[in-house]
Amino acid sequence: MADEVKFQSPIRLTFEALVVQSIRAEKHNKRQKERNVTTQVSANEIKQYLPHTLEQRTSSNVINKRENLLEKKKNQRKIRIKGIQNKDILRNKNHLQKQAEKNFTDEGDQLFKMGIKVLQQSKRFLSSYGIGMEYDQAKALIYYTFGSAGGSIMSQMILGYRYLSGINVLQNCEVALSYYKKVVSLGQLHLIGRKGLDQDYHKALHYFLKAAKAGSANAMAFIGKMYLEGNTATPQNNATAFKYFSMAASKGNAIGLHGLGLLYFYGKGVPVVTGSGIWKDYKLAFKYFYLASQSGQPLAIYYLAEMYATGTGVVRSCRTAVELYKGVCELGHWAEKFLTAYFAYKDGDIDSSLVQYALLAEMGYEVAQSNSAFILESKKANILEKEKMYPMALLLWNRAAIQGNAFARVKIGDYHYYGYGTKKDYQTAATHYSIAANKYHNAQAMFNLAYMYEHGLGIAKDIHLARRLYDMAAQTSPDAYIPVFLALMKLETMHLLRDILFFNFTMRWNWLKPDNTVGPHWDLFVIGLIVAGLILLLRNHRG
Repeated sequence: MADEVKFQSPIRLTFEALVVQSIRAEKHNKRQKERNVTTQVSANEIKQYLPHTLEQRTSSNVINKRENLLEKKKNQRKIRIKGIQNKDILRNKNHLQKQAEKNFTDEGDQLFKMGIKVLQQSKRFLSSYGIGMEYDQAKALIYYTFGSAGGSIMSQMILGYRYLSGINVLQNCEVALSYYKKVVSLGQLHLIGRKGLDQDYHKALHYFLKAAKAGSANAMAFIGKMYLEGNTATPQNNATAFKYFSMAASKGNAIGLHGLGLLYFYGKGVPVVTGSGIWKDYKLAFKYFYLASQSGQPLAIYYLAEMYATGTGVVRSCRTAVELYKGVCELGHWAEKFLTAYFAYKDGDIDSSLVQYALLAEMGYEVAQSNSAFILESKKANILEKEKMYPMALLLWNRAAIQGNAFARVKIGDYHYYGYGTKKDYQTAATHYSIAANKYHNAQAMFNLAYMYEHGLGIAKDIHLARRLYDMAAQTSPDAYIPVFLALMKLETMHLLRDILFFNFTMRWNWLKPDNTVGPHWDLFVIGLIVAGLILLLRNHRG
């Protein structure tokens, strides 16, 4: 009975958390900005599926309970017949407990697959992005939560990204951090697994030493790694590991830099056979981890995330830790789906490619978000109504832009400029072009913004600023040289024509002005003419 309570409690807690989260999310939804189409999960929707799910789980528990009782009776009968000792009973009990845990994990994976099935079977499978009927979104979030409770890594990544970005849930960095930490702890073997020949440490050391003498930084780093970990050929020795890691690090090798980071991070606490090791120094550890991370070293990124998450050696930053953990998680084996999605697209199976990219986009992959948006924008997919493709693409471009994709930011500007998936809004378009131009130095954004300044679209007309932006676009990208040249020729030609027309009108008007024709004292001149005319008239009259 105790086992049964223990088994059910996470599910009850999950539902309660979902209900509370849903009510808070609905209140918060009115204040959310930059969400094209979002649907919060309501408590009523959860209650709609709650009885059915609990009924299935209750019936499953009853069946499992009966099966366990029968199994227990059989085991007791066997014990009486064969005289099995008490330790065998305990071993059997442990086996049953492990089996129950395995069943629970398998159930979580099944629930996750059910969530994906809900998204894929209908034409509205993209409802998790805010398109489609609301109950699809509710089901997806419920199944992702169940899948996460059951140990599904993909479900945890999806929830981590949702809480990080505030997608259909209240934004919560700490919750996102907890999900991504789970993914990293469950997926480390996939991240650092090794493939190749059978291990022969002596032969490996021979070749590594040979290569190190020839100046190979990688060989130096791997020798350091061997001494750090210890094996039959190289007994564990921190001092020797430090020596080789330092040699590799001096050549900028990422493995060597990471190795130095590890030694400084753990310091003298690392057990050694010979030598005394080195002292802990978190600042130096952070420095070397950071330098190694610049080369994409996944374990260095992981340790940086750990340091930011716990505030070890640096000021604690949840946001930075989550982003670093997210980067490590995205190196997992599930990223192989990119290849299957790409080959499906190349083979003309657009729908299959979109489904796979959409799933990766749901997990927070920025590249998948851009690829999904591109496919939707082309309107080649058949699993979504044509009129819904532009709004969906705009939503995905927006998510990619938030993650730092400059091209996606320009795309958002284009959508608002032309009115794709939203109403025309030149001012919003100019805002996104400005972000892409100023923050990412994007030549296309500079060109587009220059055109808007030239014609006064959504912003005040400014010919001088337009010229400057055109020149900046040409300097930023050689590809922009010809378009900029043509645009400047057009601008200067039109400006010259306006000047000529204005000059002619001004000259005619100035010619009619007495000040320019007669002089500043034109009034005296006119009076003199009048007096002369009167004198002539009087003379003629007397004559």
